[in-house]
Amino acid sequence: MLSETLTEGLQQYRIGAKIRELRLKKKLGLVQLGDHTGLSPAMLSKIERDRLFPTLPTLLRIAMVFGVGLEHFFAGTEPKPRFAVTRRNERVRLPERPGQASPAYHFESLDYSASDRKLASYLAEFPAGAPASEPHEHEAAELVYVTAGSLEVEIDGERVVLDEGDSVYFESTTPHSYRQAGAGGCRAVIVVTP
Repeated sequence: MLSETLTEGLQQYRIGAKIRELRLKKKLGLVQLGDHTGLSPAMLSKIERDRLFPTLPTLLRIAMVFGVGLEHFFAGTEPKPRFAVTRRNERVRLPERPGQASPAYHFESLDYSASDRKLASYLAEFPAGAPASEPHEHEAAELVYVTAGSLEVEIDGERVVLDEGDSVYFESTTPHSYRQAGAGGCRAVIVVTP
């Protein structure tokens, strides 16, 4: 038997209610869920009513039926925020690579405060006369939109110069690099899918 403190701690996750929601969404009865999991309908009923808390292996058996991971049951009970605001004065400015004397650019995350991001966005500043960034690649797609100045983007050996208002989209699994072009510095918004 669990102590009152442990019972209250487990109840905050609403594990039983989450199992019931998944079961009803799939239109399964307790008997059908029992057939899929090897658990008795009586045990499943007690779990759904928080009269019994499942062990992790038992919970995993249930999770596999619904195609969810264990994290589904332990995610916070607070509803997911519909939006996240990142204030200008809260952003952290970082160099392209730490420890470089003259980095090719500095960047700031525009969406670090968002949880469960489907993309990542950055404001990048390329100082006048800065060297080109090192060629790099990563699993994703990328969009670069120049908001001020000119930027040279090299993608797999091909160079393109973007002026204010121009943008380029590419598969970032291809080696690519950036370099400020023109007389002054450059600013761009870079959006990457994870």
